[in-house]
This record gives sequence, structure tokens and C-alpha cells, in this order.
Amino acid sequence: MIPKNTEEGDAILINTYEANNAKIITWINKSVEHSIGTQLAKYEIAKEVRDHLQKLFTQSNFAKQYQLKNDIQALQQKNMSI
Repeated sequence: MIPKNTEEGDAILINTYEANNAKIITWINKSVEHSIGTQLAKYEIAKEVRDHLQKLFTQSNFAKQYQLKNDIQALQQKNMSI
């Protein structure tokens, strides 16, 4: 929503910002799985969407990492050739 006392040039910049923000959010939503996209619906600013995705995908899961390392170490080739 543009404030009433906004200059015409400022209104154009605000409209351009809002249009570009909406485009970016749409691009991101179309680039992620549906289940992730539904989580992003609560955000109105593209930076908030980006920050949420960054937090979502940079969290470490040490238990899962430990399990994967153990699984990899337990793998054996047995009689199979490469």
C-alpha cells in the first residue's frame, strides 16, 4: 500500500519494488518442492523467503550425519567387482 503523501516518482519505485518482489517469490515457489512452497506462503518479502530457506537448508543434523557415516563405513563389496 502506497502512503497518500508519496511523491509520484517514489510511488513508481514502490510499485516496481512490489512487482519485482512478487516475481522473485513466485520464481522461488516454482523452484522448490510443493511442501516447502507451502511453508513460504507466510512471507511477503523475498528476503524473508531467502532467509527462511537458508536457515532450513543450513541446519545440521548431527544424528543423521553420524548414521550416514556409520552406514558408509559398514558397506562392503563382498564378491562383487567394480
